[in-house]
Amino acid sequence: MKRFVVVGHLAATSGTFSLNDLPGSGGRMDVLCRSVNSAFFLSHDLRRDVECYLVLCGEPGPEKTVLFRGSVVRYLSPDERSSAALIKKALSIPCGDEFRESTPGVYVRRGGLARLLSEIPLAVLDEAGEDIRGTPDLPENYLLSDHHNFTAEEEGLIADYPRYSVGPRSLHADHTITVLLNEMDRRES
Repeated sequence: MKRFVVVGHLAATSGTFSLNDLPGSGGRMDVLCRSVNSAFFLSHDLRRDVECYLVLCGEPGPEKTVLFRGSVVRYLSPDERSSAALIKKALSIPCGDEFRESTPGVYVRRGGLARLLSEIPLAVLDEAGEDIRGTPDLPENYLLSDHHNFTAEEEGLIADYPRYSVGPRSLHADHTITVLLNEMDRRES
């Protein structure tokens, strides 16, 4: 199983955002939706061996995590609005400390990055990290940030985690996922 964790620093934690204004009312929810699409979509198919965790840190709080599971996800289409609608629905249901399914393959719970770090061994994607092309064995689980750098608190949590890079330039989170999955596909074939 390949896992991607994307931290959305401004991403809304309630389902009140507008599907017509994902960057504004959604707190750059568009960045997270593109990351979901990059993690799952192939031409005419979905990656069934992927999970994508979205850590939502914006208003009104507290932090929530939305999980997409490729093995069972339904109703996901390759556009931002589709992903956003599934996130919006997940955020509109009451949730507790355990994942609760909102639609097939989409789950939500309270809690953020610190909790995920205690549950999943992650490698950090960072342009200053070790180049994936020179790494003999790639990890399967990765942590990325949205359009913001990790906060000082987050950096403190991940200071000792291995770091990998997809190249010398800073890419958008969704592009980074695409490049990394392409490298994994090449190694698996």
